Amino acid sequence: MKITVKYFASIREAIGQGSELRDTSAATLAALRDELLAASPAHAAGLARGKSVRMALNQVMSDESALLSDGCEVAFFPPVTGG
Repeated sequence: MKITVKYFASIREAIGQGSELRDTSAATLAALRDELLAASPAHAAGLARGKSVRMALNQVMSDESALLSDGCEVAFFPPVTGG
């Protein structure tokens, strides 16, 4: 399936791009994250399992068990604090 993946803040800086279209066979956000971790050293650095990463599926905050569908939009971003 084809999906849009967006990266924000420090994750975007680590990966070196703000978004990408991907072909994936991942069924869940967890499987997609694992796929991206293996995609490149930059992806591995930005999305490392030891890092706190928030995820949204179609602009709704989601956990790693969320199911992906063709044409969906996934966003990865670090937790943010306001002030």
